[in-house]
Amino acid sequence: MHEKCGVVGIALEDRDAARPLYYSLYALQHRGQESAGIVTHDGFQQHSHVEMGLVGDVFGPGDLESLNGPNGIGHVRYPTAGSVDSCCAQPFSVSFKSGSLGLSHNGNLVNADEIRDELAGLGHAFTSDGDTEVIAHDLARNLLEADLVRAVKRTMSRIHGSYALTIMHDDTVMGVRDPEGNRPLCIGELEDGYVLASESAAIDTLDGELVRDVEPGELVVLHDDGTGYDSYQLVEQENTAHCFFEHVYFARPDSTIDENLVYEVRRELGRALWDESGVESDVVLPVPDSGRAFASGYAEAAQDQGADIEFAEGLMKNRYVGRTFIMPTQDERERAVRLKLNPIKSTIEGKTVTIIDDSIVRGTTSTQLIELLKDAGAEEVHVRIGAPEIISPCYMGIDMATREELIAADRTTEEIRDDIKADSLSYLSIDAIAETLGEGHDDLCLGCVTGQYPYDIDGEETDREVDRPVIGDQTIEADD
Repeated sequence: MHEKCGVVGIALEDRDAARPLYYSLYALQHRGQESAGIVTHDGFQQHSHVEMGLVGDVFGPGDLESLNGPNGIGHVRYPTAGSVDSCCAQPFSVSFKSGSLGLSHNGNLVNADEIRDELAGLGHAFTSDGDTEVIAHDLARNLLEADLVRAVKRTMSRIHGSYALTIMHDDTVMGVRDPEGNRPLCIGELEDGYVLASESAAIDTLDGELVRDVEPGELVVLHDDGTGYDSYQLVEQENTAHCFFEHVYFARPDSTIDENLVYEVRRELGRALWDESGVESDVVLPVPDSGRAFASGYAEAAQDQGADIEFAEGLMKNRYVGRTFIMPTQDERERAVRLKLNPIKSTIEGKTVTIIDDSIVRGTTSTQLIELLKDAGAEEVHVRIGAPEIISPCYMGIDMATREELIAADRTTEEIRDDIKADSLSYLSIDAIAETLGEGHDDLCLGCVTGQYPYDIDGEETDREVDRPVIGDQTIEADD
């Protein structure tokens, strides 16, 4: 189950958390559009509302009023494999001898099947094929034998992969980030409480202040009364494996992740793109909306170096055509690009054009886009991409197709240029990504662009020494 999702957790002093959680999920809606859910606790019992659909469709006023309590967690989900039904919608709730547990997960475990098989053998009954339920069952089992911190540490020692979690044990809200920090998670301070969220944009929505990122391998426990939080560094790793694609594509531009404002990162990547492979043309067009910040930085760098290039919006986006648009035939799939994007002819006609985007995955959209621009009168269409070639699938929670579908998996840049019928094509280098983010290659997850992953994944190469947990020993030692 690969999941790119948004998680949030809130603890307040004396008002219900449901509405702030609802606003936070709206701010994180870009991270998942398939299901949404909130679980709260009023000090006596847990309340839950989880359904398929967008945040605005899932929650009505009555739903929020029924979610009592000042503490809670929330989730928006976009699954990229596995079940697409309500059994995998989150937060996932489980009741057991030591109380109630709610769990929201962003990421993907590599060894979920091994742990599920072991727990099933011990009598645990599973209702979904998602790895979130595996984490919940493992944590519930450990909570029967240990205090909160030791139980979380024990579960962290068993699960292998990427995860940012918000957890609620009775009315205690917690956040956990995997030891490599692959998925983002941050802490925010509100007037009357604290919040944990996938992105700082959710904290901004609540008029809060970003405190800091949750450290890789850290457990943050919010005080039940919303007055503060405790921090436990449970696992220390020599290197991180931050996902560079969060900055390139996935995160909101107004979010700060690992101390970098995403919008500024994208602008700097655009500047680096000009430095590495700038091409003289009349106009630079972003592919909306993902290419906008890159194109802005690219055009600015070009102008700084004396190039006579205009930055312009030459493609208008129809925001009401989403992933759910039904396209049963090839002809209709091609029509979809014209439904989504319409060229502004006066910007394009008779001109040489450079279009800037964040990635080329399958190549279908790029081909249709170039055809669209040529039909609108562009004399030349040059393509510049603000990321390296995607040659391998993502196993850590971003939907990126299979190797067979990835156009760059078995083609050179020149072959791709020929396939999509561009006049020239260039990608940004891996070095430029690392330099812009201020991190070494060893601290980034570059699996999708190198084919070497920071985790031990069956059938794939790894770029570092990895200790994959051996499943089977359930004993919790006193000094865990």
